[in-house]
Amino acid sequence: MNKYLTEFIGTFFLVFTIGMSVLEPGAAAMAPLAIGSVLMVMIYAGGHISGAHYNPAVTLGVLIRGKIEIKDAVPYWIAQFLAALVAAFLISYLKGDAVMSAVKPLNHDVMKSLLVEFLFTFALVYVVLNVATADATAGNSYYGLAIGFTVVVGAYAVGAVSGGAFNPAVALGISAIGLSSMSNIWIYFVGNFSGGIVAALVFKMLNK
Repeated sequence: MNKYLTEFIGTFFLVFTIGMSVLEPGAAAMAPLAIGSVLMVMIYAGGHISGAHYNPAVTLGVLIRGKIEIKDAVPYWIAQFLAALVAAFLISYLKGDAVMSAVKPLNHDVMKSLLVEFLFTFALVYVVLNVATADATAGNSYYGLAIGFTVVVGAYAVGAVSGGAFNPAVALGISAIGLSSMSNIWIYFVGNFSGGIVAALVFKMLNK
């Protein structure tokens, strides 16, 4: 239960920070830095308890990599998605009818959005697996920074294309508060989960 609660807390603060940073009055151009930073600190806070996934695509990648069992993966997913919904509720309460700023409801080209969500979820899960699960990097002190700044890079690089979720729980959260249309959530789910799967397969190929 401690692992699942840790996943809930980390995912909650990630989604909460996204909503509070993006909706006016928000952090504007600094929003990606705030988002990557909260992910970093929550990873350092909870990594020793749950592995600090805070992302269903990461959990899927770690499952394929063999560092978590399905009996834990399913409760991880439940905790992550539930945390996203709770965060969305609190954001809506605090921000009310706030004006959309850095991210607009997703009306972009579907294939471009799928591509960038796949690419940066691949990058995120690939980084997680290499800095947080590989034997050669065990015990390092930079894993949280590397993972958090992968999200910063992705948000700055392709946030304008897809909204920059790279995380199905984040996709659910931003859809629930209106930053993206709920009808487009499948774009994130397909792009994010497929990116996580391919990253895990590539990791296993390179780390035989």
